[in-house]
Amino acid sequence: MAAKSDGGGSPAVLLESPGGGGGGRREESAAPPARRYRLRDGCWVLCALLVCFADGASDLWLAAHYYVRGQRWWFGLTLLFVLLPSLVVQLLSFRWFVYDFAAGSSTKDSAGSTKDRARGPRGCCRLCVWMLQGLIHLLQLGQVWRYLRTLYLGLQSRWQAEHRRRHFYWRMMFESADISMLRLLETFLKSAPQLVLQLSIMVQQNSIEPLQGFSASASLVSLAWMIASYQKVLRDSREDKMPMSYKGAVVQILWHLFTIAARAIAFALFASVFQLYFGIFIVTHWCIMTFWIIQGETDFCMSKWEEIIYNMVVGIIYIFCWFNVKEGRSRYRMCIYYIITLSENAALTILWFLYYDRKTTSDFDALILVCVVTSSFALGIFFMFIYYCLLHPNGPIFSSSTGGCIFRQAPAPVPGSPVEAVTSPPRSLPRTTGGERDGAPGERDSCVPVFQVRPCAPPAPAARAPRTERPVIRIDLPRKKYPAWDAHFIDRRLRKTILALEYASPITPRLQYRTPGIPQEVLEYETTV
Repeated sequence: MAAKSDGGGSPAVLLESPGGGGGGRREESAAPPARRYRLRDGCWVLCALLVCFADGASDLWLAAHYYVRGQRWWFGLTLLFVLLPSLVVQLLSFRWFVYDFAAGSSTKDSAGSTKDRARGPRGCCRLCVWMLQGLIHLLQLGQVWRYLRTLYLGLQSRWQAEHRRRHFYWRMMFESADISMLRLLETFLKSAPQLVLQLSIMVQQNSIEPLQGFSASASLVSLAWMIASYQKVLRDSREDKMPMSYKGAVVQILWHLFTIAARAIAFALFASVFQLYFGIFIVTHWCIMTFWIIQGETDFCMSKWEEIIYNMVVGIIYIFCWFNVKEGRSRYRMCIYYIITLSENAALTILWFLYYDRKTTSDFDALILVCVVTSSFALGIFFMFIYYCLLHPNGPIFSSSTGGCIFRQAPAPVPGSPVEAVTSPPRSLPRTTGGERDGAPGERDSCVPVFQVRPCAPPAPAARAPRTERPVIRIDLPRKKYPAWDAHFIDRRLRKTILALEYASPITPRLQYRTPGIPQEVLEYETTV
């Protein structure tokens, strides 16, 4: 059976039935235990929703406060940093909804489900869904809806029967990836400049109003929360990575909260005196960081230009905090980044201390602000060491050979080693081994379908006791590198195909990506792009 998705030129995806390899005996290791949705996961989503509400509501309330008091300049900037990023993120969220919802019925048709169930909402119901989603995104509530949907799918994965439970968990992980990407983009386009703006106003006025303090605090917590939440969801979606504990997530929040606070206060102090030079400094830092990321040859997006845009967005994140973008040992890159950040924070703070207005700010208050920047950065670095030395997902990381804490990486997969199975959401898995390749390139059709279900064949005789084999979904793309999401989290055409194949299979399939650089693998996975 073969069918095509409606997403245009989609990468080839093959579903191989158990025992469907005539090219030799395939070894398979025992399946790892499935990760299930827990109540604490739901509480984490509710807390994230509360942070999102507090951040947006406090900024709007503060903008209205400035307008009532006649401070039109502060009102305009505050409202601009709220609406413009929100509009960009809502458009992106609605675009994802349009693609997913339009492809929903064809996905279930290709999965082999019944006609009535595959057609999905029609007529009036379908129009109501479109109108509801349009209203939700028009009211700038797209992220709130996605948080509630993530919570619903997670709870359904606990309440449903086994097969349906797996299906809802897969969908929940896809939705978690979407909301993490959207919220990370929104916080660094909205909350970060909002934080610097409000701190600059406080420094210029030499006073802190309760509403200003609440808005700045909400923006700061939102930034720290989303960095930690992004990393947690990312690790939870990867079967080859240990999941991050909630203790580790909380410590990572504290790490980023204090380092971002020191960074933002230093920015605000400098901007209160040198407005023009502050803009030049921000643009220069962003260009340098973006060039550094591009030189690192990240592997996140499907195309070169999308990758450049992604690097430019990460460059904005690098203005405020560290964000790992490449697989491998990160301690050297992290050390370089924090040395640069420490030097910049010190230079900005010293320049402000030399030229600040003595009429509005006393020497004692100025000294207090300098101490706050220094102590906040030191606390952030302290929590960073706590996380990597005690709460890293790989466990306590100590090594006498390096004389302290090291950033340990998982060992690289050995060619020819048994592949691992996926039992919960779609994960990145070890690459295809030689024993798993079957068929010859010449036996393929000239036009490769989007996905195929190969006929079952009698399994080859094995010397050892037979194990339960699972269907294999083979994806004609190289595996993406951590900390970027795998290809099936980025390419929505792969999502709907995988969900369709998983829905039709009584056993949880496992995923295999193409291994680049091996001629046999390239021939085995002929692309349709």
